[in-house]
Amino acid sequence: MPAAHDAAKPARTFHFISGLPRSGSTLLAAILNQNPRFRAGMTSPLADIMGVVIAEASSKNDFSFDVSDEQRAAMLRGLVENFYAGQADAGVVFDTSRLWCSRMPLLDALFPGAKVIACVRQLSWVLDSMERLVRKQPVNVSKVFRFDTNTTVYSRVEALTDPRGMVGFAFQATKDAFYGQYAPGHLLLLTYESLVRNPSAAMRAVYQFIGEPWFEHDFDNLAFSADEFDARVGMPGLHSVRPKVEPIERTSILPREIFARFVNESFWMDPKNNVSQVPIV
Repeated sequence: MPAAHDAAKPARTFHFISGLPRSGSTLLAAILNQNPRFRAGMTSPLADIMGVVIAEASSKNDFSFDVSDEQRAAMLRGLVENFYAGQADAGVVFDTSRLWCSRMPLLDALFPGAKVIACVRQLSWVLDSMERLVRKQPVNVSKVFRFDTNTTVYSRVEALTDPRGMVGFAFQATKDAFYGQYAPGHLLLLTYESLVRNPSAAMRAVYQFIGEPWFEHDFDNLAFSADEFDARVGMPGLHSVRPKVEPIERTSILPREIFARFVNESFWMDPKNNVSQVPIV
């Protein structure tokens, strides 16, 4: 007779990391990964893959009339579950993509209990951080700017903050989630400033939000590397994480008018905007 099957494992929990670039999402993943029950990483292709499936299961495909909404949901849920099938030892998985904030209704339909942690940072400092990466590579050019070698800090900022640019899309997607109907109970905004200044308090708030028991993290000895990916997009250091979590005080390298233009764009800092009472750490 065949051996009896092992007792079914409890269902895996999925949560999602999103928000602005250069705002602590990789740092958050590195911290979460210290917990042996958790699996987190840098931006994955999962959200993009799901987008292709959604498009091909829509009226773009002549045979989509034979695909029900239940089938679409099952396929998309299966994509998430199977994408992480190899991480058998992880009970809680965090997938990272700037797209997730723009897909709150989809996540609610697929995983009603899932939480989205949106990492945010003052926009001027996001752009300052991106510009620093560019200037570290004077003999290289980045995919972020479509390999255009004829750029200035002004044109780079315009490209980044365009609604379809790396920063502009993420910023609008975060606002979409923040003001949307699915924010209550599903969205937390984690500020970069809080995470680096008081990582223990910030992470305790994250654990409370996701309903997981506290794990004692070591904020002085982090490990994370994505050198191959960063080199491929022509922006080494894009996902670098320093071993110790601490704030680094510095003066902006952006022209004053650019820095001033974006300094008041932190919508999450005005309590009047938080109509859904989204927790902000």
